[in-house]
Amino acid sequence: MRIPHDTLVLVADGSRMLLFRNAGSPFEPELELLTAAEQDNPRTAAQGTDAPGRGFASAGAPMPGVPGRQGGAARRSAYANTDFHNLEEARFAADAAAMLNARAEAGRLDRLVVIAPARTLGELRDHYGRAVADRLIGEVAKDLTNHPVDRIAAILADA
Repeated sequence: MRIPHDTLVLVADGSRMLLFRNAGSPFEPELELLTAAEQDNPRTAAQGTDAPGRGFASAGAPMPGVPGRQGGAARRSAYANTDFHNLEEARFAADAAAMLNARAEAGRLDRLVVIAPARTLGELRDHYGRAVADRLIGEVAKDLTNHPVDRIAAILADA
């Protein structure tokens, strides 16, 4: 992938974000770290201990002596477990997009390439402002946050 000089490159996942600037040439990127952020996001079991909620509905339950309520059964249901880990990953992606939006609106973002796992890419896209969307020149659906910078640059050049 051709990455023009001074293009910003966001490498992110659900808990780590690295923002680079290409200080090199379009075909041989040299990534210079501008900012990094990380959040501690333990698994859901470590974050929440509540059991899922329960719902009860008596609609249709038999009520002797009340016309029209002679049959049916009471309904019960359990709500899905809240996945706190996934919620935090989505919030982190929204925060990363907000940072990009602020940079774009301040005129500090001309071109952008985003490298992130597919789920994180989707979360980021949901929160891009118009200014960021207009400056986005490429996306790579890979998790590279734990790779060394020179390896990220090589993968980006080959994409």
